[in-house]
Amino acid sequence: MSTDNKKTIALFNYGGGMRGLVPAHIMSRLEENTGLRMADMVDVFTGPSTGSILNAAITRRHPDHPYRPLYKARHLVKFYEREGINIFPQDDFREFRGIIHDFNNRTLNFKKLNAIFRHGHYDPAHLGKALKALFGDARLSDSLSSLIIPTYNIDGEQLDVVKEEGESDNSPAHTKNNFMDKGGHAVWLKNIKTGEPAGTINRTPDVTLYDAVMASCAAPTYFPCHHFKATYPDARGEQLFTGIDGVIFDNPCISYLGAIRRHVPQDHELTMLILGTGYTNRSVTKEDWNSYGSLGVVDPVNDLPLINIFFHASESALMDSFAEEMGDNLYIFNKSMITQEDDPESASTQIDDASPENLKRLRYFAESLMEENRGKFEEICHILVNNRDRKTEGKRQNNLKKNAKKYLRFLSGKKSD
Repeated sequence: MSTDNKKTIALFNYGGGMRGLVPAHIMSRLEENTGLRMADMVDVFTGPSTGSILNAAITRRHPDHPYRPLYKARHLVKFYEREGINIFPQDDFREFRGIIHDFNNRTLNFKKLNAIFRHGHYDPAHLGKALKALFGDARLSDSLSSLIIPTYNIDGEQLDVVKEEGESDNSPAHTKNNFMDKGGHAVWLKNIKTGEPAGTINRTPDVTLYDAVMASCAAPTYFPCHHFKATYPDARGEQLFTGIDGVIFDNPCISYLGAIRRHVPQDHELTMLILGTGYTNRSVTKEDWNSYGSLGVVDPVNDLPLINIFFHASESALMDSFAEEMGDNLYIFNKSMITQEDDPESASTQIDDASPENLKRLRYFAESLMEENRGKFEEICHILVNNRDRKTEGKRQNNLKKNAKKYLRFLSGKKSD
Protein backbone atom coordinates (compact mmCIF):
# COMPACT_ATOMS: atom_id res chain seq x y z
CA MET A 1 0.00 0.00 0.00
CA SER A 2 1.48 3.32 -1.05
CA THR A 3 1.51 6.34 1.21
CA ASP A 4 2.06 10.03 0.59
CA ASN A 5 5.59 9.91 1.97
CA LYS A 6 6.67 6.92 -0.13
CA LYS A 7 7.06 7.92 -3.75
CA THR A 8 9.45 7.27 -6.59
CA ILE A 9 9.69 9.77 -9.44
CA ALA A 10 11.04 8.68 -12.82
CA LEU A 11 11.90 11.03 -15.67
CA PHE A 12 11.92 9.87 -19.30
CA ASN A 13 13.61 12.08 -21.88
CA TYR A 14 12.91 11.24 -25.51
CA GLY A 15 15.50 10.89 -28.26
CA GLY A 16 15.61 13.25 -31.22
CA GLY A 17 19.06 14.74 -31.83
CA MET A 18 18.97 18.53 -31.78
CA ARG A 19 15.36 18.36 -30.63
CA GLY A 20 16.83 17.44 -27.24
CA LEU A 21 16.82 21.20 -26.74
CA VAL A 22 13.10 20.92 -25.97
CA PRO A 23 13.41 18.83 -22.75
CA ALA A 24 16.58 20.78 -21.89
CA HIS A 25 14.57 24.02 -21.92
CA ILE A 26 11.74 22.44 -19.91
CA MET A 27 14.12 21.09 -17.26
CA SER A 28 15.84 24.48 -17.11
CA ARG A 29 12.48 26.11 -16.36
CA LEU A 30 11.70 23.44 -13.74
CA GLU A 31 15.00 24.18 -12.00
CA GLU A 32 14.40 27.91 -12.25
CA ASN A 33 10.90 27.67 -10.78
CA THR A 34 11.82 25.30 -7.95
CA GLY A 35 15.30 26.61 -7.18
CA LEU A 36 16.48 22.98 -7.12
CA ARG A 37 18.45 20.67 -9.39
CA MET A 38 16.73 17.87 -11.30
CA ALA A 39 19.07 15.30 -9.72
CA ASP A 40 17.82 16.42 -6.28
CA MET A 41 14.16 15.96 -7.20
CA VAL A 42 14.06 12.90 -9.50
CA ASP A 43 14.86 9.35 -8.42
CA VAL A 44 15.27 7.57 -11.78
CA PHE A 45 16.42 9.05 -15.11
CA THR A 46 15.96 7.14 -18.35
CA GLY A 47 15.61 7.68 -22.08
CA PRO A 48 17.56 6.96 -25.29
CA SER A 49 19.83 8.86 -27.65
CA THR A 50 19.80 12.61 -27.02
CA GLY A 51 17.77 11.87 -23.88
CA SER A 52 20.71 9.86 -22.55
CA ILE A 53 22.97 12.89 -23.04
CA LEU A 54 20.64 14.97 -20.89
CA ASN A 55 20.17 12.30 -18.22
CA ALA A 56 23.83 11.40 -17.86
CA ALA A 57 24.88 15.07 -17.65
CA ILE A 58 22.13 16.09 -15.21
CA THR A 59 23.13 13.28 -12.82
CA ARG A 60 26.91 13.67 -13.14
CA ARG A 61 28.62 14.35 -9.82
CA HIS A 62 30.65 17.49 -9.27
CA PRO A 63 34.29 16.37 -8.95
CA ASP A 64 34.91 18.75 -6.04
CA HIS A 65 31.49 18.38 -4.36
CA PRO A 66 30.56 14.68 -4.74
CA TYR A 67 27.05 15.08 -3.33
CA ARG A 68 26.11 17.81 -5.81
CA PRO A 69 25.50 17.64 -9.57
CA LEU A 70 28.05 19.27 -11.85
CA TYR A 71 25.58 20.70 -14.37
CA LYS A 72 22.37 22.64 -14.28
CA ALA A 73 19.82 22.10 -17.03
CA ARG A 74 20.65 25.53 -18.48
CA HIS A 75 24.20 24.26 -19.05
CA LEU A 76 22.71 21.57 -21.29
CA VAL A 77 20.81 24.21 -23.26
CA LYS A 78 24.14 25.94 -23.87
CA PHE A 79 25.72 22.58 -24.78
CA TYR A 80 23.24 22.00 -27.62
CA GLU A 81 23.45 25.59 -28.79
CA ARG A 82 27.26 25.54 -28.80
CA GLU A 83 28.01 22.01 -30.01
CA GLY A 84 25.07 21.35 -32.32
CA ILE A 85 26.60 22.95 -35.40
CA ASN A 86 29.84 21.00 -34.83
CA ILE A 87 28.06 17.67 -34.40
CA PHE A 88 25.68 18.32 -37.31
CA PRO A 89 27.53 20.70 -39.68
CA GLN A 90 25.27 22.17 -42.33
CA ASP A 91 25.63 20.48 -45.71
CA ASP A 92 23.97 22.06 -48.75
CA PHE A 93 24.62 18.89 -50.74
CA ARG A 94 23.06 16.47 -48.27
CA GLU A 95 20.11 15.52 -50.45
CA PHE A 96 22.34 15.10 -53.50
CA ARG A 97 24.75 12.90 -51.52
CA GLY A 98 21.80 10.86 -50.33
CA ILE A 99 20.65 10.28 -53.90
CA ILE A 100 24.13 9.16 -54.97
CA HIS A 101 24.40 6.88 -51.95
CA ASP A 102 21.02 5.36 -52.74
CA PHE A 103 21.90 4.94 -56.42
CA ASN A 104 25.25 3.39 -55.55
CA ASN A 105 23.71 0.90 -53.13
CA ARG A 106 21.03 -0.16 -55.57
CA THR A 107 23.08 -0.47 -58.73
CA LEU A 108 26.75 0.42 -59.12
CA ASN A 109 28.47 -0.37 -55.83
CA PHE A 110 31.54 1.64 -56.79
CA LYS A 111 34.31 1.08 -54.24
CA LYS A 112 35.14 4.78 -53.98
CA LEU A 113 31.53 5.78 -53.38
CA ASN A 114 31.20 2.96 -50.89
CA ALA A 115 34.27 4.23 -49.01
CA ILE A 116 32.82 7.74 -48.91
CA PHE A 117 29.49 6.70 -47.47
CA ARG A 118 30.16 3.57 -45.44
CA HIS A 119 30.66 5.37 -42.12
CA GLY A 120 27.40 7.29 -42.08
CA HIS A 121 26.65 10.89 -42.90
CA TYR A 122 28.30 12.67 -39.96
CA ASP A 123 31.78 12.29 -38.54
CA PRO A 124 31.37 10.71 -35.07
CA ALA A 125 34.58 12.40 -33.92
CA HIS A 126 32.69 15.67 -33.45
CA LEU A 127 30.03 14.05 -31.28
CA GLY A 128 32.74 12.13 -29.43
CA LYS A 129 34.74 15.28 -28.71
CA ALA A 130 31.64 17.06 -27.37
CA LEU A 131 30.71 14.12 -25.12
CA LYS A 132 34.28 13.72 -23.87
CA ALA A 133 34.25 17.36 -22.80
CA LEU A 134 30.82 16.91 -21.17
CA PHE A 135 31.52 13.68 -19.26
CA GLY A 136 35.29 13.46 -18.92
CA ASP A 137 36.22 10.14 -17.30
CA ALA A 138 32.99 9.84 -15.29
CA ARG A 139 31.50 6.37 -15.09
CA LEU A 140 27.94 5.08 -15.00
CA SER A 141 28.36 4.16 -11.33
CA ASP A 142 29.11 7.80 -10.47
CA SER A 143 25.58 9.09 -11.16
CA LEU A 144 23.85 10.86 -8.26
CA SER A 145 20.43 9.36 -9.06
CA SER A 146 19.42 6.08 -10.65
CA LEU A 147 20.45 6.27 -14.30
CA ILE A 148 19.36 3.96 -17.13
CA ILE A 149 20.97 4.25 -20.56
CA PRO A 150 19.46 2.10 -23.34
CA THR A 151 21.32 0.93 -26.43
CA TYR A 152 20.69 -1.83 -28.93
CA ASN A 153 23.53 -4.34 -29.30
CA ILE A 154 23.62 -5.51 -32.93
CA ASP A 155 26.30 -8.14 -32.18
CA GLY A 156 24.69 -11.09 -30.43
CA GLU A 157 27.86 -12.92 -29.44
CA GLN A 158 27.43 -11.73 -25.85
CA LEU A 159 24.21 -13.61 -25.23
CA ASP A 160 24.53 -16.57 -22.89
CA VAL A 161 24.36 -20.03 -24.42
CA VAL A 162 21.85 -21.99 -22.37
CA LYS A 163 21.00 -25.64 -22.95
CA GLU A 164 17.35 -26.35 -22.34
CA GLU A 165 16.18 -29.58 -20.71
CA GLY A 166 16.38 -32.47 -23.16
CA GLU A 167 18.54 -30.54 -25.63
CA SER A 168 21.60 -32.41 -26.88
CA ASP A 169 25.12 -31.01 -26.70
CA ASN A 170 25.27 -31.09 -30.50
CA SER A 171 22.16 -29.02 -30.97
CA PRO A 172 22.91 -26.14 -33.39
CA ALA A 173 20.55 -23.77 -31.62
CA HIS A 174 20.54 -23.02 -27.91
CA THR A 175 17.90 -20.85 -26.33
CA LYS A 176 17.42 -18.69 -23.28
CA ASN A 177 13.82 -17.92 -22.29
CA ASN A 178 12.92 -19.06 -25.81
CA PHE A 179 15.31 -16.54 -27.41
CA MET A 180 18.12 -17.65 -29.67
CA ASP A 181 21.64 -17.07 -28.36
CA LYS A 182 22.58 -15.21 -31.56
CA GLY A 183 21.29 -11.92 -32.88
CA GLY A 184 20.89 -8.37 -31.63
CA HIS A 185 19.21 -7.48 -28.36
CA ALA A 186 18.27 -4.51 -26.21
CA VAL A 187 20.72 -3.53 -23.47
CA TRP A 188 19.87 -1.48 -20.38
CA LEU A 189 23.02 -0.02 -18.82
CA LYS A 190 21.87 0.72 -15.26
CA ASN A 191 23.07 2.32 -12.08
CA ILE A 192 20.12 1.69 -9.74
CA LYS A 193 19.94 3.29 -6.29
CA THR A 194 16.38 2.43 -5.25
CA GLY A 195 17.41 -0.79 -3.51
CA GLU A 196 14.97 -2.87 -5.55
CA PRO A 197 15.29 -5.70 -6.26
CA ALA A 198 17.72 -6.74 -3.56
CA GLY A 199 21.34 -6.58 -4.63
CA THR A 200 20.74 -4.35 -7.64
CA ILE A 201 22.99 -1.63 -6.25
CA ASN A 202 25.94 -4.01 -6.58
CA ARG A 203 25.22 -4.96 -10.21
CA THR A 204 26.19 -1.72 -11.96
CA PRO A 205 28.52 -2.42 -14.90
CA ASP A 206 31.83 -0.61 -15.05
CA VAL A 207 31.46 1.53 -18.17
CA THR A 208 32.22 5.17 -18.92
CA LEU A 209 29.37 7.61 -19.47
CA TYR A 210 31.06 8.50 -22.72
CA ASP A 211 30.81 4.94 -24.10
CA ALA A 212 27.28 4.35 -22.83
CA VAL A 213 25.95 7.61 -24.29
CA MET A 214 27.88 7.31 -27.59
CA ALA A 215 26.28 3.90 -28.10
CA SER A 216 22.82 5.17 -27.25
CA CYS A 217 23.26 8.07 -29.71
CA ALA A 218 24.53 6.03 -32.67
CA ALA A 219 21.52 6.78 -34.87
CA PRO A 220 21.54 4.65 -38.05
CA THR A 221 22.25 6.69 -41.23
CA TYR A 222 23.61 9.53 -39.05
CA PHE A 223 26.44 7.87 -37.10
CA PRO A 224 28.25 4.52 -37.17
CA CYS A 225 27.73 1.97 -34.42
CA HIS A 226 29.80 2.38 -31.25
CA HIS A 227 31.90 -0.56 -30.05
CA PHE A 228 32.73 -0.58 -26.34
CA LYS A 229 33.24 -2.81 -23.34
CA ALA A 230 31.44 -3.00 -20.00
CA THR A 231 32.57 -5.08 -17.04
CA TYR A 232 29.88 -6.57 -14.81
CA PRO A 233 30.60 -7.42 -11.16
CA ASP A 234 28.92 -10.84 -11.51
CA ALA A 235 29.55 -13.94 -13.60
CA ARG A 236 29.05 -12.03 -16.85
CA GLY A 237 32.39 -10.29 -16.37
CA GLU A 238 33.72 -8.20 -19.26
CA GLN A 239 31.42 -7.96 -22.26
CA LEU A 240 31.88 -6.28 -25.62
CA PHE A 241 28.96 -4.45 -27.19
CA THR A 242 28.34 -2.95 -30.60
CA GLY A 243 25.65 -0.38 -29.86
CA ILE A 244 23.27 1.60 -32.00
CA ASP A 245 20.64 4.14 -31.06
CA GLY A 246 18.46 3.16 -28.08
CA VAL A 247 15.49 4.72 -29.91
CA ILE A 248 15.40 1.47 -31.90
CA PHE A 249 13.39 -0.10 -29.08
CA ASP A 250 12.94 2.41 -26.26
CA ASN A 251 9.99 4.67 -25.49
CA PRO A 252 8.22 5.60 -22.22
CA CYS A 253 6.02 2.48 -22.24
CA ILE A 254 8.89 0.09 -22.94
CA SER A 255 11.11 1.86 -20.42
CA TYR A 256 8.43 1.55 -17.75
CA LEU A 257 7.83 -2.16 -18.41
CA GLY A 258 11.41 -3.21 -19.14
CA ALA A 259 13.59 -1.04 -16.95
CA ILE A 260 11.76 1.00 -14.31
CA ARG A 261 8.88 -0.89 -12.73
CA ARG A 262 10.96 -3.70 -11.22
CA HIS A 263 13.17 -1.16 -9.45
CA VAL A 264 10.34 0.68 -7.68
CA PRO A 265 9.97 -0.45 -4.03
CA GLN A 266 6.69 -2.31 -3.53
CA ASP A 267 5.43 0.19 -0.97
CA HIS A 268 6.19 3.19 -3.21
CA GLU A 269 3.94 5.00 -5.64
CA LEU A 270 5.54 5.74 -9.02
CA THR A 271 5.13 9.09 -10.76
CA MET A 272 6.47 9.41 -14.31
CA LEU A 273 7.41 12.68 -15.96
CA ILE A 274 7.86 12.41 -19.74
CA LEU A 275 9.56 15.24 -21.63
CA GLY A 276 9.17 14.95 -25.38
CA THR A 277 11.10 16.18 -28.38
CA GLY A 278 8.00 16.49 -30.57
CA TYR A 279 6.08 13.69 -32.28
CA THR A 280 7.16 13.30 -35.92
CA ASN A 281 5.21 10.27 -37.12
CA ARG A 282 3.37 11.02 -40.36
CA SER A 283 0.29 9.39 -41.76
CA VAL A 284 0.72 7.66 -45.13
CA THR A 285 -2.07 7.24 -47.65
CA LYS A 286 -2.69 3.85 -49.17
CA GLU A 287 -1.87 5.28 -52.60
CA ASP A 288 1.51 6.53 -51.44
CA TRP A 289 2.35 3.34 -49.57
CA ASN A 290 1.50 1.11 -52.53
CA SER A 291 3.53 3.31 -54.85
CA TYR A 292 6.70 3.18 -52.75
CA GLY A 293 7.62 -0.42 -53.50
CA SER A 294 10.08 -2.49 -51.48
CA LEU A 295 12.83 0.16 -51.46
CA GLY A 296 10.65 3.25 -51.30
CA VAL A 297 9.37 2.42 -47.81
CA VAL A 298 12.89 2.97 -46.45
CA ASP A 299 13.91 5.80 -48.79
CA PRO A 300 14.89 9.12 -47.15
CA VAL A 301 13.22 10.91 -50.07
CA ASN A 302 9.91 9.56 -48.74
CA ASP A 303 10.88 10.43 -45.15
CA LEU A 304 11.70 6.81 -44.24
CA PRO A 305 8.05 5.77 -43.73
CA LEU A 306 8.70 2.19 -42.61
CA ILE A 307 11.43 3.21 -40.16
CA ASN A 308 9.20 5.91 -38.67
CA ILE A 309 6.46 3.31 -38.25
CA PHE A 310 8.86 0.94 -36.48
CA PHE A 311 9.90 3.70 -34.08
CA HIS A 312 6.33 4.64 -33.16
CA ALA A 313 4.41 1.36 -33.46
CA SER A 314 5.18 -0.18 -30.05
CA GLU A 315 4.49 3.09 -28.23
CA SER A 316 1.12 3.50 -29.95
CA ALA A 317 0.27 -0.11 -29.09
CA LEU A 318 1.15 0.26 -25.40
CA MET A 319 0.30 3.87 -24.57
CA ASP A 320 -3.36 3.32 -23.66
CA SER A 321 -2.67 0.51 -21.20
CA PHE A 322 0.41 2.34 -19.88
CA ALA A 323 -1.59 5.53 -19.27
CA GLU A 324 -4.40 3.53 -17.65
CA GLU A 325 -1.97 1.81 -15.29
CA MET A 326 -0.24 5.08 -14.34
CA GLY A 327 -3.49 7.04 -13.93
CA ASP A 328 -3.00 10.51 -12.45
CA ASN A 329 0.69 9.80 -11.85
CA LEU A 330 1.61 10.36 -15.49
CA TYR A 331 2.76 13.78 -16.74
CA ILE A 332 3.52 14.11 -20.46
CA PHE A 333 4.87 17.26 -22.10
CA ASN A 334 4.87 16.57 -25.82
CA LYS A 335 2.90 17.24 -28.99
CA SER A 336 3.08 16.76 -32.74
CA MET A 337 5.45 18.80 -34.87
CA ILE A 338 3.80 17.65 -38.08
CA THR A 339 0.64 19.72 -37.60
CA GLN A 340 2.69 22.94 -37.57
CA GLU A 341 4.89 22.24 -40.60
CA ASP A 342 3.07 24.70 -42.84
CA ASP A 343 4.04 27.48 -40.44
CA PRO A 344 7.39 28.95 -41.59
CA GLU A 345 8.21 29.65 -37.93
CA SER A 346 7.71 26.04 -36.83
CA ALA A 347 10.63 23.95 -35.54
CA SER A 348 12.19 21.43 -37.90
CA THR A 349 11.35 17.75 -37.47
CA GLN A 350 14.87 16.83 -38.57
CA ILE A 351 17.18 15.65 -35.79
CA ASP A 352 20.22 17.32 -37.39
CA ASP A 353 19.01 20.88 -37.95
CA ALA A 354 21.37 22.93 -35.78
CA SER A 355 20.82 26.21 -37.59
CA PRO A 356 20.47 29.33 -35.38
CA GLU A 357 16.92 29.81 -36.69
CA ASN A 358 15.90 26.31 -35.64
CA LEU A 359 17.48 26.67 -32.19
CA LYS A 360 15.13 29.60 -31.56
CA ARG A 361 12.15 27.68 -32.92
CA LEU A 362 12.89 24.71 -30.68
CA ARG A 363 12.91 27.07 -27.68
CA TYR A 364 9.53 28.45 -28.76
CA PHE A 365 8.23 24.88 -29.15
CA ALA A 366 9.34 24.08 -25.58
CA GLU A 367 7.74 27.26 -24.28
CA SER A 368 4.47 26.42 -26.04
CA LEU A 369 4.46 22.97 -24.37
CA MET A 370 4.82 24.56 -20.95
CA GLU A 371 2.25 27.28 -21.65
CA GLU A 372 -0.34 24.86 -23.04
CA ASN A 373 0.14 22.65 -19.99
CA ARG A 374 0.60 25.39 -17.38
CA GLY A 375 -1.52 23.64 -14.75
CA LYS A 376 0.39 20.37 -15.15
CA PHE A 377 3.68 22.24 -15.10
CA GLU A 378 2.89 23.94 -11.80
CA GLU A 379 1.64 20.64 -10.37
CA ILE A 380 4.81 18.76 -11.32
CA CYS A 381 6.92 21.55 -9.78
CA HIS A 382 5.07 21.00 -6.51
CA ILE A 383 5.50 17.21 -6.74
CA LEU A 384 9.21 17.50 -7.46
CA VAL A 385 9.86 19.85 -4.54
CA ASN A 386 7.93 17.59 -2.17
CA ASN A 387 9.94 14.62 -3.37
CA ARG A 388 13.20 16.41 -2.65
CA ASP A 389 11.91 17.28 0.83
CA ARG A 390 10.95 13.64 1.45
CA LYS A 391 14.37 12.45 0.30
CA THR A 392 16.11 15.01 2.51
CA GLU A 393 14.03 14.05 5.53
CA GLY A 394 14.64 10.37 4.84
CA LYS A 395 18.40 10.95 4.78
CA ARG A 396 18.17 12.94 8.01
CA GLN A 397 16.26 10.13 9.73
CA ASN A 398 18.75 7.54 8.48
CA ASN A 399 21.65 9.60 9.80
CA LEU A 400 19.94 9.91 13.17
CA LYS A 401 19.49 6.13 13.33
CA LYS A 402 23.12 5.52 12.36
CA ASN A 403 24.34 7.99 14.98
CA ALA A 404 22.08 6.39 17.61
CA LYS A 405 23.49 2.94 16.83
CA LYS A 406 27.04 4.26 17.04
CA TYR A 407 26.27 5.86 20.41
CA LEU A 408 24.74 2.62 21.73
CA ARG A 409 27.81 0.66 20.63
CA PHE A 410 29.97 3.29 22.33
CA LEU A 411 28.00 2.95 25.59
CA SER A 412 28.10 -0.83 25.35
CA GLY A 413 31.88 -0.66 24.99
CA LYS A 414 32.20 1.61 28.01
CA LYS A 415 30.09 -0.73 30.17
CA SER A 416 32.18 -3.74 29.22
CA ASP A 417 35.28 -1.85 30.29
